[in-house]
Amino acid sequence: MRDPTDDELELYERARAISANAYVPHSSFPVGAALRTADGSLFAGVNVENDSFGLTCCAERTAAFTAVTAGHTAFTAIAVHGNAASVPPCGACRQVLSQFSDALVVIFPRDGRLVAAALDELLPVQFEL
Repeated sequence: MRDPTDDELELYERARAISANAYVPHSSFPVGAALRTADGSLFAGVNVENDSFGLTCCAERTAAFTAVTAGHTAFTAIAVHGNAASVPPCGACRQVLSQFSDALVVIFPRDGRLVAAALDELLPVQFEL
């Protein structure tokens, strides 16, 4: 893990800003994600909770699915924001993101500071067919 670049910090700010749109009636823990594609397009996502907790969707997957819906499948970076000392992507989000790039850079708070890490560092052995 390393310190984020200026571009990565800007992506994180987008994630922080969009987190205000999260739908979190149960946890009151809004999370925002900002995803950059290989062509420089940006897509945002927020967590959306459901009374049936298994149907809840994380911000990272919301951003990824929105990008795919728009025709993008090559991702370069994703930033994740939540109001906690550490907010890494969950295992399900790591696996979903790995479908599109194991070299993806992930920017997130860890132990009270922002870090950047390659997805394959966070998910060293992913499921593949």
